[in-house]
Amino acid sequence: MPSIPWRAISLISLASAYVSVSCEREWSAWQLLSIFATTWTFQIVCWVVWVVLLWPKYFSPLRDLPEPSGNSFLFGQLHRIRKEPTGIPHREWAKTIPNDGLIRYLGPFNQERLLVTNAKTLSEVLVTRSYDFVKPADVQHTLSRILGVGILVAEGDEHRFQRKKLMPAFAFRRTKDLYPVFWDKGREVVEAMTEHIIARGPSSSWPSEQADPEREGKRNSAVIEVGDWASRATLDIIGVAGLGKDFGAIRDPDTKLSRTYRNVFSPSREAQRLALLTLLLPNWVVASLPVKRNDDIASAAGYIRSVCRDLIREKREKMQAARSSGAGREEEKPATAAAPDVDILSVALESGAFSDENLVDQLMTFLAAGHETTATAMTWAVYLLARHPDVQSRLRREVREHLPSPAAAAADANPATVSSAEIDRLPYLNAVCSEVLRYFAPVPLTLREAGPGATIRGRRIPRGTRVVLASWATNRDPALWGEDADEFRPERWLQGGRAADDRDHQDGAADGKKHGSGGGASSNYAFMTFLHGPRSCIGQAFARAEFACLLACWAGRFEFALRDEAERDERNISIKGGATAKPETGMHVHATLVDGW
Repeated sequence: MPSIPWRAISLISLASAYVSVSCEREWSAWQLLSIFATTWTFQIVCWVVWVVLLWPKYFSPLRDLPEPSGNSFLFGQLHRIRKEPTGIPHREWAKTIPNDGLIRYLGPFNQERLLVTNAKTLSEVLVTRSYDFVKPADVQHTLSRILGVGILVAEGDEHRFQRKKLMPAFAFRRTKDLYPVFWDKGREVVEAMTEHIIARGPSSSWPSEQADPEREGKRNSAVIEVGDWASRATLDIIGVAGLGKDFGAIRDPDTKLSRTYRNVFSPSREAQRLALLTLLLPNWVVASLPVKRNDDIASAAGYIRSVCRDLIREKREKMQAARSSGAGREEEKPATAAAPDVDILSVALESGAFSDENLVDQLMTFLAAGHETTATAMTWAVYLLARHPDVQSRLRREVREHLPSPAAAAADANPATVSSAEIDRLPYLNAVCSEVLRYFAPVPLTLREAGPGATIRGRRIPRGTRVVLASWATNRDPALWGEDADEFRPERWLQGGRAADDRDHQDGAADGKKHGSGGGASSNYAFMTFLHGPRSCIGQAFARAEFACLLACWAGRFEFALRDEAERDERNISIKGGATAKPETGMHVHATLVDGW
């Protein structure tokens, strides 16, 4: 439902009241207020009846599109969407409702939504007409409170400018220089997890431990919560690789920054209620309500912004000191001179394209989005490895055969690291990474809103209509991936012994045809984890590299098994709502040290 035009309704009511009383010789303020209130209430009722009851059923140009059954009289499909994990209803609708690229469904107060389902339609929304479809105002407002107005939130010309200036920081030549950073942090978190497991001692008995001789000798085992370890590791990685600062979250899980992000990314019922209120009230009113969630967000945003300002100041002082000391003069460089900083903040500062406050917004975006999404991917990766021990064993063999041991490196004064070439040439590792990102995309839904004059495949889309891009539907669509779309099968990414990169699916032509055979899908738009076009994830190469290094370290050192066998069926896992899709109560698994590496 479009936001109620409070200002227009109030002005019309005031004008009507004034005209009415001006015709009277005698009138009172009470008469003026009474007429104003009556007119105001009548307009609100008429507006609600038109928008909620008449428009979607009798007048909308979208009313002929296929839609799911079982709509509530006032709330459409809201009950099901809130009850089930984000993206699951959309996946079922895309599979079961015959359509030509668009499915209409109704949200709260019968607000129209459009689910985009096929390659041609996706290419139009994401590539050829990408700037006709923007983030909804309430989504922009919510994100900007904690992410700032960085590249993830900016729209139009501002987004084009930011992306152009930031692209050099995410170029492949920059990302490949960061692989040693990713590996070193992977080694550090493996060392910390090993200490934790040994300290905890044997975990509760394996369900089949006595009957499984392969588990003999594997008594260094403990139950761990994967999401916590993954989040701490990725926060440290984005700190070092993105900002040139080690936050120390791996060794200290209770740092203020870690606590702040845990609080922010733990959606509550209060947060859901506030989201519903934005459908009725202006965003600034909802954000000003004296409730705990608003106080938490304001406090978190203030703290994170101050951290970012300090990082920028420290980095600028370091760079100025390097220049003033003559570090740039070749004749004064010692043979062992350190390489220039390759972190993203250094590159952005060197460009001179951003003011300090612009940089603060970008850093807030990198910190939040850069660690939360990869941590979510790691959580699901460990779950899938635990569910598929054959995949886990094959991956461990490949990693151990080709990569140095993190455990051995811990005792070495000059530990071996890895390069981008070493990681990229491991076919099964890359196949597993691609399949995890396909099967459980960290961000299940992306919302857009039609702007003035927006069309999709020649059909006029009313301004303000929300367009839903559901990676959890598209990434498992049998029409795009084949009949085994719902199976976790890394082998689909292997081509003659090498991994077909999911980057084959990125930024292809607008015709929706496949450019490459990544995963055997019929279209490059079948893989929606990083989106496509001008609004695709600018840090996707960074994220893939970080993910591959962490997963290699973990899979090589540990064996993972489900704590609760009921979770072998993913439908038994309760997934919390929010920007990313993570298990509501965490992902608890048995982690066992595997000797020999």
